[in-house]
Amino acid sequence: MRTAHQGAAHQGAAHQGAARRGRDRRARILPARPGASRVQGSPPSVAVVGAGIAGLAAATALAERGVAVTVYEKRPYLGGRVGGWPTELRDGTTVTMSRGFHAFFRQYYNLRGLLRRTDPGLERLTGLPDYPLLHAGGLRDSFRHVPRTPPLSALGFAALSPSFRLADLRAMAPRAALPLLDVRVPEVYDQLDGTSAHAFLDVVGFPADARHLAFEVFSRSFFADPRQLSAAEMALMFHIYFLGSAEGLLFDVPRAPFPAALWDPLAGYLARHHAQVRTGTAVEHITPTPDGRLVVASERDERPYDGVVLALDSSGLRSLVQHSGHLGDVPWRERIGQLRTAPPFLVSRVWLDRPVAPDRPGFLGTSGFGTLDNISVLERYEDEAARWSARTGGSVVELHAYAVPAGVARDVDHKRLLGQLHRVYPETTKATVVDARHEWREDCPLFPVGGYGDRPTVRTPHPRLFVAGDLVRTGLPVALMERAATSGFLAANALLEQWGVRGQTLWTVPDRGRSALLRALATRGRTLTGGQRPH
Repeated sequence: MRTAHQGAAHQGAAHQGAARRGRDRRARILPARPGASRVQGSPPSVAVVGAGIAGLAAATALAERGVAVTVYEKRPYLGGRVGGWPTELRDGTTVTMSRGFHAFFRQYYNLRGLLRRTDPGLERLTGLPDYPLLHAGGLRDSFRHVPRTPPLSALGFAALSPSFRLADLRAMAPRAALPLLDVRVPEVYDQLDGTSAHAFLDVVGFPADARHLAFEVFSRSFFADPRQLSAAEMALMFHIYFLGSAEGLLFDVPRAPFPAALWDPLAGYLARHHAQVRTGTAVEHITPTPDGRLVVASERDERPYDGVVLALDSSGLRSLVQHSGHLGDVPWRERIGQLRTAPPFLVSRVWLDRPVAPDRPGFLGTSGFGTLDNISVLERYEDEAARWSARTGGSVVELHAYAVPAGVARDVDHKRLLGQLHRVYPETTKATVVDARHEWREDCPLFPVGGYGDRPTVRTPHPRLFVAGDLVRTGLPVALMERAATSGFLAANALLEQWGVRGQTLWTVPDRGRSALLRALATRGRTLTGGQRPH
């Protein structure tokens, strides 16, 4: 009988090359502006506030080009929402806890470029063989056999999915769906930002089952209820994964916990480029000076810098700007003050005394199971969990609940989530929970209906102050972790340009629909409707 550890090793070996698959031949290149390869003379200094993906991308691009970089991070670890920290289980084992599963899609060109600094072949990532989805009513979907090339990707999903029935397709309003055929940024926000994702799908007449299994995957990726999420963000995700890219919807995951696989190597890389990383150091306020510099005050000291990149989450950015009374102008400060966070979410990780069934996937998206949104079986892909599983004969299972309703009693929801696991994987009903960790967070950005215009851009009223993160509007077809990495590089490039230094070349999926026929249909639809937005 093959052990869980052997199964994980076999799965990793079988898909070892998947993480290295290349870039879509129609991907869009954004060349850096011409300039010197490195700063000349005395290096300028830059403070990067926040060591999540955006902050680390900015710090990396700057440090590589000779800028004196100091990274401030209030937590004791790097990676932000993709970070990890040690915790000791009841059996004495030290393991790494995190805020949960993250999928590294192959459209994340700039994030993967950041990771290639320390892992050129992306050997520390491994591809999962499928992206399965399960509805409580029994419907199952999979992206494994869906063609990757648009428009066959969207057509193939509809043809292969049991959630699309002929009667449902006949009932749809194809004209209302035409904006999805040619998504452009930022034009898609002019079209759809005033509509919720839920309302847009209502107008289209999208089949209810398919809505749960397909489109709600995108809205839940933003930790948001589709009634609160801008339809423009959902349409952008549809473009990125279905009609704008030939990379498909399969993805990679780190073979080891986030610190070991991603951030510890990058910290060493930054150190070799003479960057200072100050973890456990919160920035209290920032003050512009008459000579154009910015003084960063932490709980330890105050230091002047030639530039600052704010790579914080919505609440952190709001708080820092509020405590920095002279930063930016009044309209900018008001827009920052209006940033909202998505509803709370829960990550429950349980260590079970027996294995889940051997055919359970490493990741499963779910719908209709109460607050449960997905299940991960960590020993299927992560080496640390595989070692614990091999030693104990148990399983390490992670449960996610996104956009948890207000007023939910936390201890009650922990039990409910475990109960839903028992429904989806009945063999876990008899398992004993050896240990558990429950992470409640409420710090992801909310992209509400009509909110696009109030989101910050990379540039600010101060010429040496920049903002980065997944909350930033970049004007590019990027989202989630890729938006964080891209905005970090954009912030670095904007500073480097001022010093005559060539920045980081960037890539995105195409900035419009790939098919000329579909683009023509979308244009005709806009003409017929006079550019009206769905309501």
